[in-house]
Amino acid sequence: MTSAAISPTAVAELRAALRGPVVVPGDPTYDEVAPVHNAAITTRPQAIARCVDAADVMAAVTFARGLDGVDVAVRGGGHNGAGLGASDGLVIDLGLISGIRIDPAARLAYVGGGATVADLDHAAGAFGLATPAGIIGTTGIGGLTLGGGHGHLSRKYGLTIDNLVAADVVLADASFLTTDAGREPDLFWALRGGGGNFGIVTEFVLRLHPVGVVAAGPTLYPIERTEEILQWYRELLPILPREMGAFFATMSVPPADPFPAELHLKKVCGVAWCWAGESGGADEHLAEARAMNPLLDGVAEMPYPVWNSAFDALYGPGDQWYWRGDFLRDIPDEAVAVHDEYSRRLPTWKSTMHLYSIDGAVHDVGPDETAWAYRDATYSEVIAGVDPDPVSLPALRDWCVSYWEAQHPYSAGGGYVNFMMNEGQDRVRATYGSHYDRLAVIKAMYDPNNFFHVNQNIEPDRSITLPGPRVSAAQRQGAGR
Repeated sequence: MTSAAISPTAVAELRAALRGPVVVPGDPTYDEVAPVHNAAITTRPQAIARCVDAADVMAAVTFARGLDGVDVAVRGGGHNGAGLGASDGLVIDLGLISGIRIDPAARLAYVGGGATVADLDHAAGAFGLATPAGIIGTTGIGGLTLGGGHGHLSRKYGLTIDNLVAADVVLADASFLTTDAGREPDLFWALRGGGGNFGIVTEFVLRLHPVGVVAAGPTLYPIERTEEILQWYRELLPILPREMGAFFATMSVPPADPFPAELHLKKVCGVAWCWAGESGGADEHLAEARAMNPLLDGVAEMPYPVWNSAFDALYGPGDQWYWRGDFLRDIPDEAVAVHDEYSRRLPTWKSTMHLYSIDGAVHDVGPDETAWAYRDATYSEVIAGVDPDPVSLPALRDWCVSYWEAQHPYSAGGGYVNFMMNEGQDRVRATYGSHYDRLAVIKAMYDPNNFFHVNQNIEPDRSITLPGPRVSAAQRQGAGR
């Protein structure tokens, strides 16, 4: 996408309309706020509207609607691998809308659209509460939630969207509304997995659960045992209690504490565990893993926020990334062989493959209750090529794509929208499956001109009208809390 130019006069108008700053090339802070997490994305926005509240977001959308040919991207945490939090036109940046309020009695979190997973974990953790949300603290809650959201707690408490109670949204016409199960239910359905297609969420209301100290960490084995350990893992997972989160990974041991020096940079396979049950209850479920002679048993008790940010330093901003993902219902022996082959060919020490467990409570939600289209999947796979050196990017991409193509025949067909690169419209359709047509109709209801298109785009379908009342923009203005 190539945007039309934004004139200095237009930038001055935007600055006058916002309380937050508008950053343009040449400003002292531009090189700090312009990059996204993936350094392979080199897009240079013409203007970044750093909104501080919903009113700023409404003003930024109003401004953008008056421009011709300017692509508008929305950024929460900036973690999107495909760089969809950036545009060479205008970026509406929610990073300053990061406040969080916890209602411990109701077990609810009111989360600003620019908050990160670490922000939420810190605020909720003070009350011994948490909700399923990723495995890296710097991830934005906004993009994670709108894509569905899974993490260490998903087997026990479902996806992030299964814990979404309400959302404040600025729509493509710059109006504001609050949606939940009873208000604008079609929009609420679409937001839960439909990505950033339907509006800009300025606040999420998320249900929280009692989670204090967890028993968490990895058990690691030599990479040569990948086939054995993966076959064991796939048989173990269905019989584990929901309190035990467990994802399989292949990786290289980071060359840093707390890993023993003799393991540094050694290629390994293993399972990352997270027991969210009673203290001491993890041991019986880890007995087999420990009896299999791991190179490292790193499981220990710790506060949940510590475990949910354990990878932050390893995967900070500035690395080159290329990733792809798939949903899997099972892992046949043929797929195990693919993982065994490609795990031995990790192109850099930061490159990795994870198989996140999305069974348990994720399967309790009906297949049509949210826009997430793969409630029968057991695993969400990501293959990630990662390295700080830009020269390595072609090798990262080649390894990732070859790996993905080799295992894709054993997948469920689509993948987690947050683990997609720019892979084309057919891939978007496959990811939403039978839900795509309904999403396209809802898109036409709320964004008929596809204003929000810098995303894994769902194109509006104006040929069908869903039943049910619609409210006017004027009515929407008074719909918020």
